[in-house]
Amino acid sequence: MESLHTSVPTTHLLYLHGFRSSPQSAKARLMASYVAEQHPRVQFWCPQLPPSPRTAMNMLSQGIAPWPHASMAVIGSSLGGYYANWVAQQARCPSVLLNPAVDPARDLAHHIGDQTSWHDPAEHFYFAPEFVDELRALDLRGRPPAARQMAIIAKGDEVLDWREMAGRYADAQITLLEGGDHALSNFAQHLPDVARFLRLA
Repeated sequence: MESLHTSVPTTHLLYLHGFRSSPQSAKARLMASYVAEQHPRVQFWCPQLPPSPRTAMNMLSQGIAPWPHASMAVIGSSLGGYYANWVAQQARCPSVLLNPAVDPARDLAHHIGDQTSWHDPAEHFYFAPEFVDELRALDLRGRPPAARQMAIIAKGDEVLDWREMAGRYADAQITLLEGGDHALSNFAQHLPDVARFLRLA
């Protein structure tokens, strides 16, 4: 698991937001600012993900196709963590998962229909029934990570069960937070650890 990325610094970093979220999320903006200030040589990409998981993964696959997979990494929050696990498996690159979704096909089956964006309630999108099957198709349970993986999990997460997250991503280097919340409101204090783990250039 270590062989491909033992000493290669990360030069390209992908950040994936969660369900109903956007590149305007607090964590995405914190990460973007931190990279720009502390690691200006790193190429950072945080795209707005379309509601369809299949469309989202196709977009990401095309976007990172020209990237050097040996020196890229991915960070994902919540549903973005589930996606990041899939991207990391395809690219065989390191990943950091922030309160990662474990079984979004199960959980989001209750959210089919019109949804509003968390950061702009005026923005709507439709979560279609077929998206549940698209999520299921991305499930990698039973497969170990293809490269180094870190998971930051808050016991106080009000959306996801920390025990389920810790069990699902047991192969990761887990930082288990007492308390905390789903949004990881204290994410800023974890930025140096994330940067060290990913060996940002």
